Amino acid sequence: MRRFGLWPIVVAVLVTLFSAHAGLAQSRSAALSGDVVDQTGAAIAHAAVVIRRDSTGFEQKLDTDAQGSFGVSDLPPGEYEASATGLGFTVAVQRVSLGVGETRRLRFTLLVGGLTEDVTVLGQEVAGSHDRLLRLPGSVDVVERETLDASHVLTTNEALRKVAGLHLRDEEGLGLRPNIGIRGLNPTRSNKVLLLEDGIPLTYAPYGDNATYYHPPIERFGRIEVLKGGAQIAYGPQTVGGLINYITPMPPVRSAGSITLLGGNRSYFNGRVNYGNTVGSTGYLFDYMRKQGDGARENVNSKLNDVNLKVVRTLSPKQTWTFRGNYYSEDSNITYSGLRESEYLANPRGNPFENDFFYIDRYGTSATNAYTLNGNLALATNVYFTSFRRHWWRQSSNSSQRPNDSADPACGGMANLSTTCGIEGRLRQYYTGGVEPRLRAHHQAFGIPGEAEVGARVHFERQDRRQENGDSPTARSGVIIEDNLRYTQAYSTFVQDSLLVQGWTITPGFRVEHVRHERTNRLANSGAGVTGDTSLTQFVPGIGASHTRGEWLTIFGGVHRGFAPPRTEDVITNQGGVVELDPELSWNYEVGVRSTLRPGARLDATFFRMDFENQIVPASVAGGVGATLTNGGSTLHQGLELAGRLDSAPLFDSTHNAYFRAAVTYVPTARFTGVRSSGVSGFNNVSITGNRLPYAPEWLTTAGLGYTHRSGVDALLEAVYAGDQFGDDLNTVTGTADGQRGLIPGYVVWNTAVNHTVGRTTLFVTVKNVFDRMYIVDRTRGLLPGSPRLVQAGVTLKF
Repeated sequence: MRRFGLWPIVVAVLVTLFSAHAGLAQSRSAALSGDVVDQTGAAIAHAAVVIRRDSTGFEQKLDTDAQGSFGVSDLPPGEYEASATGLGFTVAVQRVSLGVGETRRLRFTLLVGGLTEDVTVLGQEVAGSHDRLLRLPGSVDVVERETLDASHVLTTNEALRKVAGLHLRDEEGLGLRPNIGIRGLNPTRSNKVLLLEDGIPLTYAPYGDNATYYHPPIERFGRIEVLKGGAQIAYGPQTVGGLINYITPMPPVRSAGSITLLGGNRSYFNGRVNYGNTVGSTGYLFDYMRKQGDGARENVNSKLNDVNLKVVRTLSPKQTWTFRGNYYSEDSNITYSGLRESEYLANPRGNPFENDFFYIDRYGTSATNAYTLNGNLALATNVYFTSFRRHWWRQSSNSSQRPNDSADPACGGMANLSTTCGIEGRLRQYYTGGVEPRLRAHHQAFGIPGEAEVGARVHFERQDRRQENGDSPTARSGVIIEDNLRYTQAYSTFVQDSLLVQGWTITPGFRVEHVRHERTNRLANSGAGVTGDTSLTQFVPGIGASHTRGEWLTIFGGVHRGFAPPRTEDVITNQGGVVELDPELSWNYEVGVRSTLRPGARLDATFFRMDFENQIVPASVAGGVGATLTNGGSTLHQGLELAGRLDSAPLFDSTHNAYFRAAVTYVPTARFTGVRSSGVSGFNNVSITGNRLPYAPEWLTTAGLGYTHRSGVDALLEAVYAGDQFGDDLNTVTGTADGQRGLIPGYVVWNTAVNHTVGRTTLFVTVKNVFDRMYIVDRTRGLLPGSPRLVQAGVTLKF
């Protein structure tokens, strides 16, 4: 059966390559036209229109004619940003995806005033338009949909590895719970990263329990923004490593949709359908996806469903409402525990815990009102609410438990794992909501023009956490061991002002966070319960500057305060006592350049330094070695990020485009400083001052060599490299018996993809880990292997 299952893939490869060869003889360019009008509908002549394709550096400037119209033809298919403005008018921006041979017509409505951002993106985009991105006083990366489609990324991890400065650590092999580290920070559960969707907090408890047990599928996003500099203080609460904002596509202006079917080895299937339209002044976009497949180990299989609806209602050129609704479910046969050293040597993809299951149900909704009071003043207000249920039934949480019920005489050990041993249920229910208005104002004070942004947030979280121990391997109820109710209330405000001074954009700002935690142990005092509470207030300042020389060079630099609040469970004990655990604080510095030397040649470089005063670094997690959290003392992170791309088509004015892109992270310094002792149990008196931080590889590189043609053919070969990492703060090299400590050797993984578009149909084939390399990705809960070779083929039909 396994051999037979590969035949469709082989056939698809041959068909795709044959079709690609035939298609090279045809050049089917796209075209874009449009109209620019004022809010009364009158044409604006001589308006400035710019068509850009940031992925290749393409840019074309033109003016509207007397009827306010413009047009450009002979465009390569891809993702474009079109902007329009006129003397005394605001800027309007639209993003459009042009297919092979497609012609699109846009309509821009300009308001009188000086705002530099379109009303429809206020409160949703962080980096914003190309012009705004140029002025940002810090490092920023934008990953467009066409970049993700070129390699047909399978997981969020694969997508974010294309960004310099990010370390993505795999877990189950399907990327359902990404572990994201930035600039040498520990990637475990992405807890030092702020995750947003359309500018709204994505995680279920960003203040009280910032962990990525849930992450939406990467397929449904239109682009990804990554900020690592001082600009992130306009968001929060996490301002240490950086923020990642996933942006959902806007509804199409006319009836349009697509169906994608993708399958391959390891029982992988991905089916997705989306459809949208704009009727009158209301646009909508519906998206459904079903994904399933086997993970990197035996007895690991996941099935998930993701349903989304986005509605955009334009009340007037000045006001837009955006409504979003989402339902996500996951049913995974997956364990939490890694392997012991002996188990890994016997079978690196083994997993004895076939009874461990993980379930998710998540409902999310949000509304954004963007209102331009006048051409110099705009207000965007986000309102959001999510319900998140997570149940994880497991017989082991780490490689020291074989199994967790072994002390029970009815269990006795692994021999009775699937007969008389019990199981633990970690049962969680979270409710999260908030309101966040953001006001943007174009102003001029003392002859200095500027654009200020002021905002505030009221946010709440409720955590209902239980642990039930069942008396059989498949139990779904049992004796209640933990019953906690936790509340978090957070109030924040921020101010940032971008001032244009003699060619420099200088952006000072600050953020204030006030967080109150409360924890109730409902089992204490014979069921009467006990409650503890605590609060903290933190001032988070920052300042940055940027200088732009035309379109080809931006120099930037800045410094800001990094802040990460402690979790509820870390500052309030189960007995209601308060732990004197400070928030994590750092000073973050960076200086860099963004350059487009000429169309088709782009290079960004950033030097960074993070000085931590109190970085809390657990030696391990999930009850493994040294899980206790204490005030951590100081650490130092310092290094360089490089990102660039070369495209032959704009460089040499050719219809054939060979390109090379790379994202390189070099972190020579990621060490414990000051007086530090190990957190590993039994080594608490051992100094670790000067040791390298766990899970902080010195080198990370993702590089790709590709080819595209206007006929719709593209191919990519990509290499992903991660250097050596230590698994603990002692910098242990030789692996320990439980697998939780020891060196993680560096590795290189090769991926490839081929796509061919004919009309509205795209055929594609992709191979991940081409050479089926075996490598270790994690030791926190025991040894975990990386994903094996994955071969997939699919088709996308647009209608």
